Amino acid sequence: MNKKEQAQAILKALGLPKAQQNDRSALILLALAGVTEEADWADSRALSMGVVGRGESGKYPGIMRFINEYLAPVYDIRYEQNSREAFRKETLRQFIRAGVIDVNPESGGLSTNSQDFHYRLTAAVLPVLRAYGQPQWEDAVRDFVATQGSLLELYAGKRKSSLVLATLPDGMVLELSAGKHNELEKAILEQFRAEFARESQVVYVGDTAKKDLYKSEELLERLRLNCDTHDKIPDVVLYDEKQHWLFLIEAVTTHGPISPERLFQLKTWSAECDAGKIFVTAFLNQEAFRKYAAQIAWDTEVWIADAPPHLIHFNGDRFMGPRPETA
Repeated sequence: MNKKEQAQAILKALGLPKAQQNDRSALILLALAGVTEEADWADSRALSMGVVGRGESGKYPGIMRFINEYLAPVYDIRYEQNSREAFRKETLRQFIRAGVIDVNPESGGLSTNSQDFHYRLTAAVLPVLRAYGQPQWEDAVRDFVATQGSLLELYAGKRKSSLVLATLPDGMVLELSAGKHNELEKAILEQFRAEFARESQVVYVGDTAKKDLYKSEELLERLRLNCDTHDKIPDVVLYDEKQHWLFLIEAVTTHGPISPERLFQLKTWSAECDAGKIFVTAFLNQEAFRKYAAQIAWDTEVWIADAPPHLIHFNGDRFMGPRPETA
């Protein structure tokens, strides 16, 4: 077998679905490991790489550049820059979920359009690649799958069924603890964002078991938001850089909505941030909304997960958007 076929065999052994055992996925794995046709798998490295890369002067080399320079002459497969979305959505995102690569290990919280956004093989998968063709290969694969699980099983709903898995815009998968509250947070990240904040970046996500489940230190610092006081932080914070809007979202299942008092707290917490602020209370269903409707503050929004395309505006002067600050 040539190196591309060997890479496909590795991906199959690691439990990647058929769609991620194709030529593109195999070549991406070779690039991330720095393995050419003449190299040995034992020499695999964990290289931090962007999708396209920034040339010789760039901070991170590019996966496409590696493929086009070292592998294309062998396999007659070349990729143009307009293939980057296919790389991200049809291979790299699944590699992340399978535990094959990490996202931005050298600088967390980068937006997907950052020139320094990068990927790197995980510490768990590197020994598996280095063992390929060696007597310890099967044991290495078995240990990896036992630790990371199989993406085939994940897609079949068998892996970590007690967890709530939420996918961020960059493909990173958050493992939230089980429960209605975190099911609602998943809906906010995947459905509310898609409907009303498509261009936004995720700044913060809390979890019922782990308060700081996800936070972008870069965005928090840039927006002058303090995450040290957990009682004041909303459950989910999104930031739309293009419109300079900050979404402060409370996921309500057992605790109250954005009431006048809670609105005052959130405004105080975010006072040093100059972005336009949008306050949203999210509910799983209309029954939960009706329970708390009388407590909801004016000049805020309500989103209900079982009717994702719709918003309820608690004031009729405008549709969703920041409102002038009042004393």
